[in-house]
Amino acid sequence: MAPGPFQIIIVVLLILVVFGASRVPAIAENLAKGIKSFKKGLKDEDDQKAITKDTDKKND
Repeated sequence: MAPGPFQIIIVVLLILVVFGASRVPAIAENLAKGIKSFKKGLKDEDDQKAITKDTDKKND
């Protein structure tokens, strides 16, 4: 079940109260960097699997 607009507004307000308006951009930036790093790690793993698979086929 997806959250409704009212629930999203409440969560955003709670974040503003807990962290303060000045810290929210820094938190969002760090979150974005973490997501980017995670996606890069997944891509690197997939590339490594593809290389290993190609090497195995050549050796057969």
